[in-house]
Amino acid sequence: MNQTKLLWSVPVGPPDIPDSGQRFDLVADEEIRARLAKLAGVRALPRLEANFDVARHGARGVRVTGRVAATVGQNCVVTLDPIYNEVEESVDLVFAPPAARSATADGGEVASEHLAQDAPEPLLGDTVDLGAIATEFLILGIDPYPRKPGAKFEAPPMDNTGAHPFAALAALKKGRGGKDD
Repeated sequence: MNQTKLLWSVPVGPPDIPDSGQRFDLVADEEIRARLAKLAGVRALPRLEANFDVARHGARGVRVTGRVAATVGQNCVVTLDPIYNEVEESVDLVFAPPAARSATADGGEVASEHLAQDAPEPLLGDTVDLGAIATEFLILGIDPYPRKPGAKFEAPPMDNTGAHPFAALAALKKGRGGKDD
């Protein structure tokens, strides 16, 4: 596991979760929002919150459901005006310990579970980091091409006065009588 400090860390382990599950209402403070805005490449992050319901899943797994909501300050890609966008992302993840491995008759190892499209996320160690989940879903939810309402891109008008890249070739061609050889 990467030893660098996470920007927003809220670790929760299966032993910490009651049988009935637990609700987590997280609100990022100003310092965390400033660091996450820099990481996400946005102008500002005035609001970031996450609401998660965390429950045990199977013998040693964890299920996290909920939502991540934020207000993101960006610049319009058309006008470059500052704008604010809302991010709202649903979360439904299952974490489980790495698949148990069993020895085969010839002494090799084979994974006991097939990898499926909806396979659980690996539970590394004994915790799930809710802050890291919120950060990931925030970044996935940010519009990479934000537009101010009503902003439309209009291509600059074409200059047909002969100042295009192939004007010199066209002049040479005309000098030879305009005929192709």
